[in-house]
Formats: sequence, structure tokens, C-alpha cells
Amino acid sequence: MSDLIVVAYPDQFRASEVKGSLARMQVEHLIDLEDICCVTKDTDGNVKLHQSVNLTAASAVNGGFWGMLIGLLFLNPLLGGLLGAGAGALSGSAVDYGISDDFIRELADHMQTNSSAIFILVKKITPDKVLDELGKYGGTVLRTSFTKDVEAEWQNALKEGNTYLV
Repeated sequence: MSDLIVVAYPDQFRASEVKGSLARMQVEHLIDLEDICCVTKDTDGNVKLHQSVNLTAASAVNGGFWGMLIGLLFLNPLLGGLLGAGAGALSGSAVDYGISDDFIRELADHMQTNSSAIFILVKKITPDKVLDELGKYGGTVLRTSFTKDVEAEWQNALKEGNTYLV
């Protein structure tokens, strides 16, 4: 079972920094991420989602490959590739992997302008080491799937780390 952690930051760039730190910790096998998404809200209140996986592009490439392969059977690989890429892009845009985009947008509507948040879906975590690293960035826990005690521990660790400055 996966756990959800949502942390908000008072500037637009902090969530991206945290995403990079999480990627490094994943390489070190301290955390196993299922999905991650950074959200920014600019000064005009526009919300932008920065997904870790672009399913539309990935599905288009996959569909293009299979379409071209099938097109070879019918002696028209170019048309098959184009049709496969189009079908793959269409199906990829309809699929929502990991954290629901609707859930992300709903929480993002409550964010302050000129801020960011990170949505993390975790399969496995080494809590003490990950929390020590993430504590450097500060932030406010918006939502988790943890127990209240564990969520309070995360909130306290992030609150103590608010002295981190770039």
C-alpha cells in the first residue's frame, strides 16, 4: 500500500528542489516513489502541474512503434506509425496514473499565490533519513495518509527546517 504526502512551500521553486532531492534519495534506495507531482501557483493564480511522467508523450511513442510495426505488415509503415502515435497520445491523455489530477487541482486551488507544493506517492520509505533531508527545505504538511502521530512528526520536522535559505 502506498502513502500520500502533500507539502506546501512559500515560493514557486522549492517544490522542484525537493523533487530533485527525492530523486537522489530514490537512487540511494531510501525511498521508493510511485508518483510525484510538483504544483506551482503564480502571482496571477494560475496553477501548473509538473508531472513526473508525461503519459501522453510516452503513449504516443509506444503507439507509434506498434502502429509502424503493424503498418509493416500492410506495407504502409508511415501511415501505421502516424495512426498508432495518434491513438497512443489519445489514450495516454485519458489515463491518470498515480495521484489523481483532479485531487491535485482541488488542493492547488487552496494554495496561496506565488507558492508551490509537492505531491508524493510513496511505496516504501526510510522515514528518519528522508525526513532529515526534507526537513532542510521547510514547508507545511497539507495532507497525508499517515496516522495523526506520524503526520505531526512530519509537520514538526518540516517546521524546524524553515531556516533553510537558498
